[in-house]
Amino acid sequence: MGDNHAISRRSVLRTVAAAGLASAVGARTAAAAPAPAAFPQPVTVRRRPAPERVPSVLEQVLDVRYAEVEVPGHGRVTVRAYNGAFPGPTLRVRAGDTLLLTHVNGLPPNPVHPAHPAHPAGNSHGARMPHRPHSFNLHAHGMHVSPAGLADNVLREFAPRAAPGDPEPRYRTVLRVPADHPAGTYWYHPHLHGSTAEQLAGGMAGVIVVEGDVDEVPEVRAAADVVLCVNELKLRDGRVPPFDAGAWLAGVPSVFTVNGAVGPVLALRPGEVQRWRLVAATGFTALNLRLTGPEGQLTMHRIAQDGITLPAPVPAEEVPLVMGNRVDVLVRGGAPGRYELRADRVARPLLTVEVAGAPYDPPMTLPRTLPPGRPPLDERDVTGPDREVLFHVDPGVFPQPFPDAFRVLGTHPTPPAHPGGDLRRDPAYGLYDPDYVNHVLPLGRTERWTVRTGETSPGFNHPFHLHTNPFLVTHRNGRPLDPPVWHDTVGLAGGTPGDSVTFLVRYEDFTGHALAHCHHLHHEDLGMMQNVRYVAP
Repeated sequence: MGDNHAISRRSVLRTVAAAGLASAVGARTAAAAPAPAAFPQPVTVRRRPAPERVPSVLEQVLDVRYAEVEVPGHGRVTVRAYNGAFPGPTLRVRAGDTLLLTHVNGLPPNPVHPAHPAHPAGNSHGARMPHRPHSFNLHAHGMHVSPAGLADNVLREFAPRAAPGDPEPRYRTVLRVPADHPAGTYWYHPHLHGSTAEQLAGGMAGVIVVEGDVDEVPEVRAAADVVLCVNELKLRDGRVPPFDAGAWLAGVPSVFTVNGAVGPVLALRPGEVQRWRLVAATGFTALNLRLTGPEGQLTMHRIAQDGITLPAPVPAEEVPLVMGNRVDVLVRGGAPGRYELRADRVARPLLTVEVAGAPYDPPMTLPRTLPPGRPPLDERDVTGPDREVLFHVDPGVFPQPFPDAFRVLGTHPTPPAHPGGDLRRDPAYGLYDPDYVNHVLPLGRTERWTVRTGETSPGFNHPFHLHTNPFLVTHRNGRPLDPPVWHDTVGLAGGTPGDSVTFLVRYEDFTGHALAHCHHLHHEDLGMMQNVRYVAP
């Protein structure tokens, strides 16, 4: 907690006041058209020009405490929330800017485990168990920023007060966005190992938009800029139940919201083009999206994947988003009628699109080309050793309440506690160890990774996420992609065999400790994660 006292009460109050001026329905950029007024948008906070420097600063308080919110169909529910709502505020910056974030932990002290009253709940369980439900930190998911110090450092802990009545602790995050950072859609969420799943299941997530070249394309600039943040809530008896057993996931149905609303309605005129920033802030369910209605389907034209602009729009009838993905699409209104944004295995539509009103004449156009967000990597540049990652589950090998072993195997697994014993029951083999570095990654090196899943059921998905550096997916299930696509999170569905992907990645700019893990957060909290360390060459 050594950094929390450096923030004065005056600066916190000043930032809260500034945040209060942000519009509750979003704010249009200097270039883009606003989102439809009746459609819910997160509060939007903008960069503040700094007279003494060319880049700007965005200063914002993220206050986390229990809040009562209205969820249609479920009444008033109590969740941990950023600034009293979910999703949290949308933070809009440009490359070269700095985000100065103040975190207030207004949650109660961590509960004490009844069998170990001297220790916060779960600490005696080790790294494989959920623990410290009222501690958190912050991950700038997908952003290429430093993982060290006060930046995107998910090894920090923003602990709550030690006892009732103590002052609420405050912490600081400083994210310096590189001058060449790709323009695109990113997001933030807590990432303290052992508490991530329970916190995201209450809506602790928000969107980060890096504005830039793609926003200046005339056809993109003319389109309404709409944030669609999909949260997956786990609610029982008006609150998020504690993550206290392996059956927690299946025993609590998911409630899906878009910008905090259940099934909102979005207005779209015939011939009008809107830009949707789709954010899968889900912890447990992959979303295969399609827009269907009585007049057929509306095509979604993909223009960016995981924050990186594609060379040209790609028309798609279905858009897959696994947990943590973002996809930017352009959608043009067609025949009048009601269309539903639906996802596989989700009973209700995520939202309804009502195409009505006076048609645009002529219809708004789509761009033919886009400024590519990042140059491709070349197989000939691979200089490091190939790495393999295998997501593997050994079911029912440990005592209750968490009997399943969620392991990361492959070329650099966490060593077993008992090398000569039954590895299927080993309490350490392939499970997350906060003190063990699985991958040492020198800056400047380009490497090839292959990631696969050992799941046999197609309904299971183990999305792979690497912090700090995006990766270029070149092959899926052994078949080359043409063209390859940049990701920071990629889905791996089960099957016989399960999915595999091969990608190239270049380690650039930043040293420090980071993570590679399954972004199904139930699995991550139970050990399906590895440490990586970026080092100087």
